[in-house]
Amino acid sequence: MSDSKFTIPVVQELLDSELSERSPVPSLQEKILAIRNSLRPGQQQMADWQSGPLAISAVPGAGKSTGMAAAAAIAIARQYERSSFRRQLVVVTFTRSAAANIKAKIRKFLRDDLHLPQTGFFVYTLHGLALNIANRHSDLSGLQLENVTLITPTQSHRFIRTAVEQWIANNPDRYLRLLEGHQFDGEETERLRRQSVLRTEVLPELANTVIHEAKSSGISPELLRKWSKQTTDEYGILNVAAGLYEQYQNLMRSRDFIDYDDMILAALRVLENESARRVEQNQVFAVFEDEAQDSSPLQTQLLEILASNAGDEAGSRGQGAGGRERIITPQSSIISHQSTLNLVRVGDPNQAINSTFTPADPIYFRQFCEECDRIERLATMDRAGRSTRIIIEAANFALKWINNQWLAATNNKQQTPNNRQVPFRLQTIRPVEAGDPQTNANPAAIGRGLELYTPDDIHHTVKLLSQRVIELFGEDPTKNSAAVLVRENRQGRWLTEALTSVCKEHNITLYDVGERDRRSHVPQEILALLQFCDRPHSPDYLKAALEALVQRQLIPTQDLNALASLPEEFLYPSPLAATQPETVQKAARLCRSLLRARLELPLYQLISFLALTLNYDQAELATADKLAERVNQQIAGNSSMGGMLSALSEIVSSERFEPVETEDSEERYTRRGQLTIITMHKAKGLDWDYVFLPFLHENLIPGRFWVPPQSQFLGDFTLSEVARAQIRATLHEESVIPDISQAWEVAKNLKTSEEYRLLYVAMTRAKLLLWMSAAQKAPFTWSKPDNLQEQAACPVFPALKRQFPECVMNLAVMSKQA
Repeated sequence: MSDSKFTIPVVQELLDSELSERSPVPSLQEKILAIRNSLRPGQQQMADWQSGPLAISAVPGAGKSTGMAAAAAIAIARQYERSSFRRQLVVVTFTRSAAANIKAKIRKFLRDDLHLPQTGFFVYTLHGLALNIANRHSDLSGLQLENVTLITPTQSHRFIRTAVEQWIANNPDRYLRLLEGHQFDGEETERLRRQSVLRTEVLPELANTVIHEAKSSGISPELLRKWSKQTTDEYGILNVAAGLYEQYQNLMRSRDFIDYDDMILAALRVLENESARRVEQNQVFAVFEDEAQDSSPLQTQLLEILASNAGDEAGSRGQGAGGRERIITPQSSIISHQSTLNLVRVGDPNQAINSTFTPADPIYFRQFCEECDRIERLATMDRAGRSTRIIIEAANFALKWINNQWLAATNNKQQTPNNRQVPFRLQTIRPVEAGDPQTNANPAAIGRGLELYTPDDIHHTVKLLSQRVIELFGEDPTKNSAAVLVRENRQGRWLTEALTSVCKEHNITLYDVGERDRRSHVPQEILALLQFCDRPHSPDYLKAALEALVQRQLIPTQDLNALASLPEEFLYPSPLAATQPETVQKAARLCRSLLRARLELPLYQLISFLALTLNYDQAELATADKLAERVNQQIAGNSSMGGMLSALSEIVSSERFEPVETEDSEERYTRRGQLTIITMHKAKGLDWDYVFLPFLHENLIPGRFWVPPQSQFLGDFTLSEVARAQIRATLHEESVIPDISQAWEVAKNLKTSEEYRLLYVAMTRAKLLLWMSAAQKAPFTWSKPDNLQEQAACPVFPALKRQFPECVMNLAVMSKQA
């Protein structure tokens, strides 16, 4: 569809009239027009929205958040002109950090460009919006926040194990059928082995998968049982799953726990009430959703109800009796009520990378785009200024090549291609046009822009990667940002060990996101300083404290062993001692201030004082406060330095202490002068000057479903993935629920598609240089990185080498030059 067909025309006579009588102070319409004209064509289409549904399919780097913020500010400004009763714009996005980012941008447009109050809108995460609605109408939602607790992953895991045991006790015949599997001779050792596999692996995995899939789609255990009657598999997989789901729900209710899906369901219960629904809808004039490809069916239904005008039948559709059978499908959800649905959804189905472990499925946003296109309400933001041209060409080639391969494979199997199920929606990233407002848009490439390597093995990979990092950071390491994107955290841990010494030698900060997420550094640093305060004469404790201070750049790097060998002389030199160098004096003064604080401050204030001394940022200070509260609670009956050290030591050594996330949490991943090691999943939404993609092997991307040998007695499939595929087939309104073999093939296709989208996301994070490699030898599993064997490259990699031969690096020539 052309832009001219879509764009809502501005009333030219009104603009001409206003401009002809221009006053020294620009009118609001002139300010709106100025913002609009500063945007790219795709962003302008969003800014032109005034009512009705609108889908925006945006490529990576197209400026979705900037466009949405500008469109939101313009929509709010138009509300000021239209009525004295101000409804609110609701903006919804996927993460708290994204919500904070878009809120700041909207406020800036309102304040600096439109000179309006920074009000008239709310920004939520989807679950935050649902909780807000449920809390305002607690009598209808059934959610009494003072009486319920949000379940943690650990607690959920325990509940699932308990649900499994209760289901086994209540369903001995079905359990026995699972135990027999395909073949069983009754041998007692084998029986015990299978019991263990079923109780600890197979059934917990089935429960975990189905509970999330079903609850996020409004599917009850009763409905799962109804669907199970349409299947013919010998195990009755959906029936088993329904029983596990029911037991889990009973446990949750009996213990007053809720999960994130319960928040959405509670909000929908509120909106089933006509009076409450009118109250909520009367407060909202429109809903803008970002990252729409990551929404689940119930989340989409919640937004559609809010975005419908109060009193319209669109505002009450999709309701089940008491919410018991609430289910929404893409075909039943939208556009027949386009005149009353004030909903703008922005997303990129090609960046949907959560659908194999969450209920999000790109088919729903693709459906919304198709329906909006039918009524000429679809716009595509295909201009992107983030990356250099060669990176854009590589990403576009990968997308088309993967889709073509998928279609060729399905045609060979004499299947009818379903374009909704291909890995990618066909949309091409295009460079921006001349005069684009983004500074340094589509920047010049560094080196070849795209570099393709085939190292001998993973150790050779590290050598080549290290050399390139050193060259790129050069004399000024603080000038640029770089990241190594890995498929799994085990690769990240191995790389961190391999790169630590090189980065230290060249003053490059190495930041392993996986390690920081696994264990916050705050408890370890606080413990090191407190141990020194307790025993300052200990060389080991003094050195550990000095290392923490050097790491925080509070004292200069120096020979810490020399300082720690004689603690008394370092801390309190005698009058006859040689004068200490300035670097040593600075370290000694800081250490003495810590000891003085130990004497002068109450024990409960020490952790907060040390956090300030360590110059922690906002997130770290919040984490330190959380740690102090935790420790002080533990030592309430034994308030002593020994008790505090014991509690801290236990936290550091035996458990994961979750850091507090703040609004700027993502900034620490993209700092200049830093080489960040991060998973491809976590890299979504971020970008760096240089991006390294090592270890691109077929066994990880696209990978393959692998049935563990211990559970193969059930068949060459996993119960959880078969159940997921059967549920989604029903949600997608397919005529027949697939049998086991068909469902297993569907599950494999879903995984392959998502893995390729993940690679596409990783490639499009790079601005100036994309470095890709697939070593000839790599581990079969990264839990044993020393066990190297020949590994085939990810199929896209050799295709890229053929398409871009000028980007293939000649390692023989490079080794001679080195």
